[in-house]
Amino acid sequence: MEFEKYQNLHTIIMLKEVIRKWWQAELVFADKHGVVQEWQRGDIIPPPNDFCRLSLLSKEGGRRCSQSVRVLHEKFKSSKRLRRALTHDCHLNFTIIGAPLYIDNEYEGMLFIEGFARQPPGEREAEVLKSQIRELTTVDTDLDRAVARVPVMDASELGKLSDLLEFAVNEIASYEAELSRKDETIHSLSNELSDRYRFEKIIGRSTAMMEVFKLMEKVANSDSTVLINGESGTGKELVARAIHHNGPRKEKPFVVQNCSAFNDNLLESALFGHTRGSFTGALRDKKGLFEVADGGTFFLDEVGDMSAALQVKLLRVLQEGTFIPVGGNHSKEVDVRVIAATHKDLSELVKKGEFREDLYYRINVIRLHLPALRDRREDLAILIDHFLRKHHRENQRTRGLSQEALAILHAYPWPGNIRELENEIERLLVLGGDLDLIPPDLISSRIRDAVMPGGTSLMSSVRTTGKLNEAVEALEREMIQRGLVRTQYNKSRLARELGISRSNLILKISKYGLDRGSDSSDEAED
Repeated sequence: MEFEKYQNLHTIIMLKEVIRKWWQAELVFADKHGVVQEWQRGDIIPPPNDFCRLSLLSKEGGRRCSQSVRVLHEKFKSSKRLRRALTHDCHLNFTIIGAPLYIDNEYEGMLFIEGFARQPPGEREAEVLKSQIRELTTVDTDLDRAVARVPVMDASELGKLSDLLEFAVNEIASYEAELSRKDETIHSLSNELSDRYRFEKIIGRSTAMMEVFKLMEKVANSDSTVLINGESGTGKELVARAIHHNGPRKEKPFVVQNCSAFNDNLLESALFGHTRGSFTGALRDKKGLFEVADGGTFFLDEVGDMSAALQVKLLRVLQEGTFIPVGGNHSKEVDVRVIAATHKDLSELVKKGEFREDLYYRINVIRLHLPALRDRREDLAILIDHFLRKHHRENQRTRGLSQEALAILHAYPWPGNIRELENEIERLLVLGGDLDLIPPDLISSRIRDAVMPGGTSLMSSVRTTGKLNEAVEALEREMIQRGLVRTQYNKSRLARELGISRSNLILKISKYGLDRGSDSSDEAED
């Protein structure tokens, strides 16, 4: 335990001043090993007792003083039940008085005051003292004057000092307890913040994901229809589940249907159910998924692939809460919250006449856009760490990825987004299960080829010795140079892939002399 932090406690400052003023003594700390750190460093405040000062400033005398302190320390350490102040006579026959410090019932050291006599030294004691100090040091000091200045404390004064020392250690223990409570509060708040970063199983701390989380929190407690836009693999279903499980319908069913998975007839039967005999093979009545989801949430994935005929039926459910099963004559009523998702631009489909405008506005009540992984590169590190832990097998040696492998993963644009990243990490763990660190050559060839055309290593041309900032700049230059070649000098695209602003990229290109000149086609390609 670092006792330096207690030196600035108001209570300790006041106690030190009182002890100096009334008893001409210094309050000193010894750690749980009985070591006085200040003495070891040579940072000694000269005590009023000249004999103690001369002893501490000599090598052998300092060793003996430290040993005297350890004797008192051992008394405290040997019994946890001993919480009161004790005394011990040092090698010069002066009294040391100390009080043990316990934090969470563990002995952490002691506070002590050393170097005073119980009564004024007699003539014989004085001669012994002077003889002992001459053995330890050759410093020329008026020892007769030193004898006359020896601090003396009677029993009553000793009792007062004991009370003050016990008060001091209790104050420090209280201070540590308060710090512990604050740490617990901070840990609790940190977990709360972590939950906000995650929001169920969704992991991210980038600015883009923080905006997504904020909107999710707002819509979770409503019944409004939500449209989730995002590329394939960005986690649209996870977001829909999080909205459901954080809302008032969490105790009710959460049903999922991908609208591109079936043809029209099968999808209509899956959504609305059918009656017996309505088509060949319909041997009995079957509930549709809307009926199964009654009271809960229905997640319609890839709603942009739904046919015009089914769009009409979906619109009726959204507007009226009713539908008719395939082959049925009577409508059924349901209370379902719909969350739709698509990777397509529905507004463009509306313009082309491929998606009903009235349905578009009905499902686009609240729109939530999920950013592609290349647009939230700040999240790559925590996502990689999450998937490494998620897919780590028992008794597997792998601790993680090598620096070169990480550099390749960070440079890759991830067109398949989070799904592609998770699959790659799982694959790497299977292939590199017996290795401590996964090397770059195990990374899928499509990723390596995208980042390192021609198969050359990203790190091979970067030195790994010398100053760190120079090595980092060399790696940065190499990544930007290869990225410019890969993207055909499309700076906007490369900036997105690298997770930096376009203006910042342009500054770095200029800094490293990578611009290919004033060719106007550079900007046209952007």
